[in-house]
Formats: sequence, C-alpha cells, structure tokens
Amino acid sequence: MLECPRFTAVGAVNVGGWTGFAKEGLRNEGIRKLPAAAQALLETQKQLRSYISNFTFNLGFSGKFYHTGTVEEDEGDDLLLKYVDEFWWFPHMWSHMQPHLFHNESSLLEQMVLNKEFALEHNIPVDMGYAVAPHHSGVYPVHLQLYEAWRRVWNIRVTSTEEYPHLKPARYRKGFIHNNIMVLPRQTCGLFTHTIYYKEYPGGPKELDKSIRGGELFLTVLLNPISIFMTHLSNYGNDRLGLYTFVHLASFLRSWTNLKLHTLPPLQLAHKYFQLFPEQRNPLWQNPCDDKRHKDIWSKEKTCDRLPKFMVVGPQKTGTTALYLFLLMHPSISSNFPSPKTFEEVQFFNTNNYHKGIDWYMEFFPVPSNVSTDFMFEKSANYFPSEETPQRAAALLPKAKIITLLINPSDRAYSWYQHQRAHEDRTALQFTFYEVISARKGAPAELRSLQSRCLIPGLYATHLDRWLMYYPANQVMIIDGHQLRSDPTAVMDEVQKFLGVIPHFNYSQTLTFDPQKGFWCQLLEGGKTKCLGKSKGRKYPSMDPEARAYLSRYYREHNVELSKLLHRLGQPLPSWLREELQKVR
Repeated sequence: MLECPRFTAVGAVNVGGWTGFAKEGLRNEGIRKLPAAAQALLETQKQLRSYISNFTFNLGFSGKFYHTGTVEEDEGDDLLLKYVDEFWWFPHMWSHMQPHLFHNESSLLEQMVLNKEFALEHNIPVDMGYAVAPHHSGVYPVHLQLYEAWRRVWNIRVTSTEEYPHLKPARYRKGFIHNNIMVLPRQTCGLFTHTIYYKEYPGGPKELDKSIRGGELFLTVLLNPISIFMTHLSNYGNDRLGLYTFVHLASFLRSWTNLKLHTLPPLQLAHKYFQLFPEQRNPLWQNPCDDKRHKDIWSKEKTCDRLPKFMVVGPQKTGTTALYLFLLMHPSISSNFPSPKTFEEVQFFNTNNYHKGIDWYMEFFPVPSNVSTDFMFEKSANYFPSEETPQRAAALLPKAKIITLLINPSDRAYSWYQHQRAHEDRTALQFTFYEVISARKGAPAELRSLQSRCLIPGLYATHLDRWLMYYPANQVMIIDGHQLRSDPTAVMDEVQKFLGVIPHFNYSQTLTFDPQKGFWCQLLEGGKTKCLGKSKGRKYPSMDPEARAYLSRYYREHNVELSKLLHRLGQPLPSWLREELQKVR
C-alpha cells in the first residue's frame, strides 16, 4: 500500500506529509513495471518538493514478498533498496497478515521480529516510530496484542486508520491515543487496490480530475488541517495514478489557494495533530458488533455477547449493593467477576480503567458458553454522577438498560459522611457533618473534596438529564431506594418486568426481614439467612436539625426539577420527594 500526503495547518499555514510505498503481494503480473515505477517515484518526490517543503514518501514493507516476483519486479525491489535513504519507511506485517487473526502476542511478536530482521539486513531505517496495520486490522477496534507487540518490537508511537469512529462519513474521522500510541485519522483519496488505469477510473477520468480540481479530494485537503492518505502499489504501476493524482492536486492547490504545504515525519505530525485537537486524545469505544466492517476486523475469539445487558449505575449509599445481591438471586441473571480493587464494581466507564480498552472490560464477564444465565450486568455506583460515563456507556452499550436508585439526597449525603467516618477518613473525623456541607470557598481542599462527594451525587435531575441525553427513557428505570428497603419484593417484580427477564422469580419466597439487622436478607434452606456485610445497615446518630434544614434549602430547586422530570417520564413521585416538595410550599 502506498500512503500519500499529510497536510497540517497552523492558522493559515498547512503542514503535512505524504506516505508511500507498501509492498503487498508482488505476484500481480502486468499491473506494474517496478523498475520504472520505482524510478518514477523518486523523480516525482523531487518534483513534489517544489510544491511541498520537505516532501517525502513513506514506504511500507512486508519482507516475506521480497524477490518473489518476476525478474523485472525483483529488479524493482532492488532499485527501491538502492535509494533506501531517500524515503521514510514503515513496517507492515512480515506476510501482510491481519494482526487481529493472531490471538496471542507471541505469534505477533514472531511476525514482527521477522520483518525487523529483514529491515536490518537491507539497511531499511526502523526508527520512525510509525506503523500501518494491513486493512486497518487491530488498530480499531483495538486488538491489544497488536499495540503491545508494536511497542516491544518497533517502539511504535504512531499509527493511522480510517475506521475511527467509523469509515463513513469521512468528515467525522478522528484520532485517539491508546496504550501511548497515537492513532491519526486517514482520509480517502479515491484510489483503491483495483484502481489501475486512468481510462478505467470509476465514473471515467473526468471524475478523478473533478475530485482533484475543486472536488472531494481538494476539499479534503482544504478543510482538514492534517490529512493522511494511503494508496496502493497498483496505483503506481502502468498509468501511475497515484503520482498523477497527487502531483496535480499539489499543483492545483498552489494555483488556487494560499495554502503552504509542508511535510512532517510521522511522530512530529502526530504531536502536531493532538496539539490542534487535544479533545480527541481520549477515545470513545464503540460497539464492534454495530458495524460490519468493524466486526470483520475484530478477533473471532471475541463476542459482544460478553458485554452486559444492563447496568446499575448508583448513586452510592442509595441501596445499590442490596439491589445487586437481590438481582443475583435470580437464576437468569449474573454479574461481572469481582475486581481486586473495587470488589463487586468494575468502575470502567468513570475511571482510567476506560483507557485500558474493551478487551480489559470484557475480561470481567464470563464467556456466554460458560454460563447458563442470559442477563449479565454490572453495578458501579459511581457511574450515576459521572460526566463522562453516560456518553461512554451509550457508545459501547447502546441497547443496555440503566437502573438507578434515588433516596432523599439529604439522607444520602449524611450516609456518605458516616461511611467515610467508619473508614476513618481524617477529614470526616475532624469536621462535623454541618461543617462539611456548609464549607465555603477557601476551605481546605480535602474538606471541599468531601463536601463534593456528599452533595454532588444528590443533584438527581442534573445527572438524570445527562443520562437521558444518551439513553431513551424506556431504557432507564428509576427506583425509589426507600421502597426497595421497605418492600423489596414489589420493587424486584417491577425490575423483572423492566428487564424482560424470564422466568419470573418469586422474591417473596426468598427474602425475609431480619429485625436485628434492620433490613431484608436472603432466606436460605433450614431457615438461615444471608445478609449484607457488617459495613451495611450501620446505625448512625440522627442528623442534627441544623444540617437537615441546610440540606433542604440546598436541594430545594433540584428536587423541584426532579419532580418535573419524573412527571415528563410519567413516573410517580417517591414519598420522600413529595415530603420535600411540601416544605417548598
């Protein structure tokens, strides 16, 4: 494959670079005459430097195909290597295999080492830090083994793809950074593997010229401060459409615009790109099974059935752990494996765990063939107030159902404060609850942090609005946490209807109230019970009236907004919310 130009802009100045020649299967006799094509490549590079400062082709190589063609094609190989220092180079796979087909890292390492040995034997520079995966395989959707092998063998720091977030429309393509490898967006130049002859260009030669002279290709360069194109070896044989296209494009741009074109090596180009678009550094993982192209370049060993069908998103201290245990009683429901750091919670969407990728996430769920349950879920109570989580979750799990529990936000804030005291948080032990919630600007940072953890999750309407931006209302269930505590059987019946889980499970036969604990527990054989741990259901001193009055005022407008939201959704108001609204009157 041949990569073509990169252009980048700072203000009115465009900066960029072309990338070039990738040897992929030299057996297509009649498509190219390599010695002449190689010579033309070198001559065109010199010509293009009059239009684009520092212009250099970046040539890719798959060493297995070296000297496997006709005598003439082998001479073309040697001619390229004779001028090895005139170009920039990047590695493909040794045999041009798709990386996602290699399910273990050691196999990928072997392929890359073979290609590196070939490069060293033929004095091909291997220090550019750039690589291209055949057919975009493994770059996106991410195949973690590829990223790890790239770093270990080649010290790759930059790659590119057309697939993020999707192939079409091209104007939406973006970059991202994963595992410290910068992924740049590639654009489309209209030349594909089968595009060989000028007269046989799809739609006729006029379509190619139209694209160059004010059409799609011209606009791509004009509107993208950085453009990366990749073309194929076949485009540089016979009619040499690759050279024709980009020489004429550069000439047209110089004649009709004030753009100044410049080439940067891949690593510098990537740093420039993310200086221009810092918001793109963080990826947004899509569901690979929602795009046929993505599914085709995703490992066959992976399945979207390993992703959860619903999530309990919190907030903390509203009864999420009790709901979690009640759900696990159902024979058709299973949860993620526990995390060594966060116990039953994965905390993927709201932490740096998100940057580990969806392979890491799916490892927390059983392979469907190994479990008899149909409904997998996860519970991470910090998801609810997280600003990033709804968008991230909806991108990966657009069909998932979302369950949240709400209790009086004043009680939730107090419960979190007492939770922190029980865990010997120094700030919670040092300050009274009222001092925490009423702290003003200028208070110590640790006090303000505790205040935020107490108060912010209780802004229910704000957080629900954010979730409803990304999920339709019929996929969101809002549970009254006080009702779950007082009448869990009725709540769990509604949860089963919402999820559509079958068979129906009779919770009245498996739940019993434990007067000593003060909450409902699982009833086991022989009349024994299984209850929440000692950390749950603690008895706290009553909240002092001054703090409760302060919180009623603090949450007043937010509770009014919550009532309006629930009315819009056609949902009844929880008893605690009706009581708080009475205070407003």
